[in-house]
Amino acid sequence: MGRAIINNQDCDFAPRETILDASRRLGIEIPGLCYDERLKPFGGCRLCIVEVEGTNRLDAACTTLLEDGMIIHTHSGQVESQRRGLLRILAHSCAEPDTPQWELPFYRYLRTYGLEDELNPDHDPRLLDDSHPYIRVDMSQCIHCNRCVAICDQVQGQHVWKVWFRGHATRVRPDSGDSLLASSCVSCGACADTCPSGAISDRTLYTSPPSSGAVWTKTTCPYCGVGCQLNAGVANGRIAQIRPVLDDPVSNGHLCVKGRYAFDFVTSPDRITSPMIREDGQWRSVSWDEAIDYAASRLKASIEKNGPDSVGILGSARATNEDNYITQKFARVVVGTNNVDCCARVCHTPSAAALKSMLGTGAATNSFNDIEKTSTILVCGANSTENHPIVGARIKQAALRGCKLIVIDPRRIELADYASVHLQLKPGTNVPLLNAMAQTIISENIFDAEFLRHRVTSFDELKHFLGTYTPEAASEICGVDADLIRKAARLYASNGPAMMVHGLGVTEHIQGVEGVMCLTNLALLTGNLGKPGTGVNPLRGQNNVQGAAQMGCDPGILTGSVSIGDAFSRFSKVWLAPLPRKAGLNLMQMMDRAIEGKLKALWAIGYDIALTNPHRDETVRALRSLDLLIVQDMFLNETAKELGTVFFPVACGFERDGTFMNGERRIQRIRRIVDAPGQVRQDWEVIARMAEVLGHGHQFNYRSPSNIWDEIRTVWPDAAGINYARLENQGLQWPCVNETDPGTEILHRDVFASGQKAALRSVTYRRTTESSNDEFPFVLITGRVLEQFNAGTMTLRTPNTILHPFDYLDISPEDAAELGIRDRSRVRVVSRHGAATLPARVCKSMRRGELFASFHMPDARLNNVTGSGRDRFVDTPEYKVTAVRVEQTDRDP
Repeated sequence: MGRAIINNQDCDFAPRETILDASRRLGIEIPGLCYDERLKPFGGCRLCIVEVEGTNRLDAACTTLLEDGMIIHTHSGQVESQRRGLLRILAHSCAEPDTPQWELPFYRYLRTYGLEDELNPDHDPRLLDDSHPYIRVDMSQCIHCNRCVAICDQVQGQHVWKVWFRGHATRVRPDSGDSLLASSCVSCGACADTCPSGAISDRTLYTSPPSSGAVWTKTTCPYCGVGCQLNAGVANGRIAQIRPVLDDPVSNGHLCVKGRYAFDFVTSPDRITSPMIREDGQWRSVSWDEAIDYAASRLKASIEKNGPDSVGILGSARATNEDNYITQKFARVVVGTNNVDCCARVCHTPSAAALKSMLGTGAATNSFNDIEKTSTILVCGANSTENHPIVGARIKQAALRGCKLIVIDPRRIELADYASVHLQLKPGTNVPLLNAMAQTIISENIFDAEFLRHRVTSFDELKHFLGTYTPEAASEICGVDADLIRKAARLYASNGPAMMVHGLGVTEHIQGVEGVMCLTNLALLTGNLGKPGTGVNPLRGQNNVQGAAQMGCDPGILTGSVSIGDAFSRFSKVWLAPLPRKAGLNLMQMMDRAIEGKLKALWAIGYDIALTNPHRDETVRALRSLDLLIVQDMFLNETAKELGTVFFPVACGFERDGTFMNGERRIQRIRRIVDAPGQVRQDWEVIARMAEVLGHGHQFNYRSPSNIWDEIRTVWPDAAGINYARLENQGLQWPCVNETDPGTEILHRDVFASGQKAALRSVTYRRTTESSNDEFPFVLITGRVLEQFNAGTMTLRTPNTILHPFDYLDISPEDAAELGIRDRSRVRVVSRHGAATLPARVCKSMRRGELFASFHMPDARLNNVTGSGRDRFVDTPEYKVTAVRVEQTDRDP
């Protein structure tokens, strides 16, 4: 610690604290145009100059470190004269702004120094770029602070903005040299967020309603499971603009294209705003009383005639924890069945099952902040820069700083360009590859013997089992060079701490659970658990997929991921009802039983089954077999359009209160920032009203989401310390057992949740039946893209469709040439299960014999193609490996 004097105020300061940081702490505002707390300070604009007694120069406050005994004047006459001169020069070179820009820092400083009339009145139309759907560029207003260049490099890592030419001809332009839309921009908006003059700005500033008079509210992003906090500005009852929360520990003040810009779905003209009942094949709008009375009577009739297990209920990864909690409570208390599940079944469940069976907790072991603390990151089956963009950007920045990166993926994803090792394996061969890495670690004695001695069992069994899984043997199966497998194993084991993140490229296989077990083996062998910068960390696909399952939307578990047998009495006491003990059906089993005629009614909340589930023909056949299909969503999704009986319209994430749970176990508040349209209700209100009509109102007599959350805390001890008051500013990570507990950033520090020691697992490789042959020579991988989200329910109703208008079939240049397929021409993809037609995209990232397609567009119906293969432990479908052939069509590109 040292002591300085700033403007006659005593100031104690920490080592390496700058004059600017200390001044701000004292409440002293020093002007600055090139400074952003997310960036490395470089003192380029010179506006933050200060006078330090005893020196004969003026120093930049943002780069000058405090020294003991310094006496500093931030607004002396000499300093103010220099600042005014600098600002005058900038004003002469900058065009007068349009009205929305006057509150930006540059213009505020001009007004402070009386220089607003010295702005250049002329705009050069050649410097206006209006090509991008979200970001407006007018370099007539550029003051060459280079913040756009720095934030794109240092936060997003995209390197879009470049300084072109020199001297008076210097211009900041995108890397395309032309329009922003034609560049490599990923539309994160960081440049617009940091620009102090409006040269780069959100287009929403120029649209109605204007955001200049907006009321700002902090909430949580409704898209992926990263869980970024955002500030939403509302004007005239509509969302006008969204900005990042700078001190958010999840995002570090950053957002992606979906979180920042894709909010127009809220006011989409096809929002359903009143309940509906289908009669004679046509939807009819009705009152809530009529819709609920009709649905409740049909549900009751099914229970009385066929028993409670003739009914299934699906929670939603897009709904809140509170909504999902009473969804599964309704199934168990009102219906009397454990037939309750959610879309975690088709993505997240293998990770939860594997981690719980091996470590005792089915959730990420570490936090996103460990990305900045680790020396090595292993990314397996996760295209995080597209599917979890903020985490992906953090990983990319870590690699740029020197962190070693191992990428395991069949495609050459963006992170592979930054990797020390890219293991480009054949789809469906995760298990032999990971076994070979474990075999290398054991055979070369680069395991953590001390950790194994105190924390791990079954080492000898695994060592013996892996004798045949040499890198050479795995290479024959995976198509990866044996030396590369050894290199990756050595790097992960020897360059610690090492952490891993994985995604659906691991879980959506017939060995999804076992693939995660193999990853966990690597962490246990090397001692990369229970410490900063380590861990096994699944990346969650939807905003609350972790929370939906954790709340008990799973046939085998209750809230808190406890078995029904272990917590029967606790829940029965709180719920004032005994729980059903018969094993419930998961989502995929519900489809099977519907085809068999044993499942008669299904209530699907926030889940488009017909568009999302694999083997679409079989899924539709199952849904057609039902007597009653209740669909609860914002829009008339594909399931409702074709097959629904009753439709309940509900609020979106911006129209409700409650909590989400992100992929690092963080509980965070969401807040109602706009009113829901028409007769739209909250999910929990609909469920509670149904319970009341069916005679269980006293068990669902909730007043608000916070009221529901308080009940959750009583049945889930690991969340007992998390109340709404504590969530007001930032989220908390469970376990958090009391109200003085700060939450848990890292699990398994001293013991595992399952006990002192964890057992290694010996996993035998099982080949998929989806193998290519002469009839089906290609292997298709399915997944997501940056600009669209899941089934497209939200993003397809936003200008994101300009950025990514179609689902494409990515094919290698060699395969395209051999088949005579042109870029963007339409092709037909045929599998053993069905066919889909979509435009082809010739991509160098694809290998011969392998294809990739996203599944966001209802018209493409890619799930016609995907098959019936499932993980043998949890029934998760095999979306990542489908044998197909590609045929040209007569349709125009």
